[in-house]
Amino acid sequence: MRILGLVSATHDSGLAILEDGKPTLVLEEERLNREKRTKAFPRHCVIETFGLRAAGLRDIDVITTPWDQNKLRAHFGRVLLSGLPYSLNLLRENSHSPQRNEIVRLNAVLSRRLQRIIGGQFELPEIVPVGHHDAHAAAFFVSPFDEANVLVMDGFGDDASTSIYSGHDKHLERLWSEGILDSLGLIYTFITKYLGFKGFSDEGKVMALAACGDDSYVHRFRDVVRLLDDGRYVVDMSYFNYGKYGELKPLTAKFYDVFGPPRKPGSLLQDRHLAIAYALQSVTEDVVLHIVRAMMAQQPCDNLVLAGGVALNCVVNAKILEKTDVRRVWVPPCASDTGAPLGSALWYWHQTLGEPRGFELTHAYYGLEYYDEQIAEALNEAGLTSEILEERELIERVSRDLADGRIVGWFQGRFEMGPRALGNRSILADPRNPEMRDILNAKIKHREAFRPFAPAVLEEHAAEFFDIAQPDPFMTLAPTVRMDKQVRLPAAVHVDGTGRIQTVSRATNRRYYDLIAAFGRLTGVPVLLNTSFNRQEPIVSRPSEAVSCYLRTGMDVLAIGDRYVTDRNEKSRAWAERTFVQGPI
Repeated sequence: MRILGLVSATHDSGLAILEDGKPTLVLEEERLNREKRTKAFPRHCVIETFGLRAAGLRDIDVITTPWDQNKLRAHFGRVLLSGLPYSLNLLRENSHSPQRNEIVRLNAVLSRRLQRIIGGQFELPEIVPVGHHDAHAAAFFVSPFDEANVLVMDGFGDDASTSIYSGHDKHLERLWSEGILDSLGLIYTFITKYLGFKGFSDEGKVMALAACGDDSYVHRFRDVVRLLDDGRYVVDMSYFNYGKYGELKPLTAKFYDVFGPPRKPGSLLQDRHLAIAYALQSVTEDVVLHIVRAMMAQQPCDNLVLAGGVALNCVVNAKILEKTDVRRVWVPPCASDTGAPLGSALWYWHQTLGEPRGFELTHAYYGLEYYDEQIAEALNEAGLTSEILEERELIERVSRDLADGRIVGWFQGRFEMGPRALGNRSILADPRNPEMRDILNAKIKHREAFRPFAPAVLEEHAAEFFDIAQPDPFMTLAPTVRMDKQVRLPAAVHVDGTGRIQTVSRATNRRYYDLIAAFGRLTGVPVLLNTSFNRQEPIVSRPSEAVSCYLRTGMDVLAIGDRYVTDRNEKSRAWAERTFVQGPI
């Protein structure tokens, strides 16, 4: 049975194919249309998957969407007079129709759009709506756990901002939820914008910035979000306008009186901004830990699955292991809405149809793959020469480059799902060089100096370098770097002494593992500095984008498939600038 999961009316649009309970393809539209956090219908994803003919789509048995129309209609109908126009308008804005009731007529619109893309009139398979938090929670079905508690936290779903589930084998039961107005995810987004960054995009920057601040605003922020009994929390709406009909400015005069004026984007970061970021992160940690402790008291279980946008907060995730009785945390690589298409398909397969589990998600490489002919074509078009190397020689040469301080663009296999580069679309460097972060920012990334780069470590050496007792292949935890190892990994240690790690096993990515191992043999440090293969754009997907990014930045080497590239010339640089098309980011 083939199930097509599709997100088409909100940010992070994309699709997933599930065949008899196993994912075969997970695509995000932003990787193909080059528009970060795109709201566009996933036209490129559909074309890449099915071509321009309906034949492929006829092999699909069911289409699932991670928004339940009935819940949306019922819930937004109830709250319309009192509120949430911000969220309602967001949903309406992200549909491509001027009709106000577009969100409750998604099926008809979806049918028309698919038919326009792949041509002709044909009958679509049944379209099944799945609750938004249900789709997030369905990550449990591909987790390593037979049973687990599941915590979903995001900006908002159909009817909730926080939900707790109990997962047993092939069944999930929702135990309780928090309403949309009491949304920790929305608060984090609003404060991200208040601090001069982009909401629904730059929350990770604020998480990194928080480590640079002090606790001078924490007591004030604890009045904004207060903890209640039994794991509940409440947002003091006197600080916010998003609960008032017709008001699209989310912060009230009271918020500005207490915390001061907003920062203008691009202006100098002041101590006050750092302290407010610290307060936001600190209270976020308090809330999540409060929920988890209550969950453990009411529903004891050593295992916890996290999903939803808040689950991308790797600092909070590590604190759960450090400060609660949870022994194992698992977060999918696509915890945000990038995973909603896959989640909706998983929910239908296991929860609706009752099909047994038999698949564990151990890697994130479910994107598109490009072959040597396509790589050669991209290099030829750019006017670059390359060497074709055997795998062993490629690994040995690149590992020596890295040990000698060179920066390598590493483009291999199928690209990753989710927002992290996990070794197939990565820029790699030596973590032993204390100046490497500044070099990467100056030569390639051109991003804020306070943002850390991620250490990728061989799984069997993770506990040697980091305070962690479980694998984390998806870069979802930021444990403390062991004190005696911080001097050996200066470029990988954040200001608070943590590192957002990725543990790498040979079973899931042999070539990436062997490269880190070869670097370890040369240096005694089986760790590489890893950042996403991009510069102020979505992570590269196609060979042409990798070649262009290599030429537009100061990378020293491009290892693309089996080809080794150090060539760059004026004509190739001109080609890269001429052909580069940057969408909104």
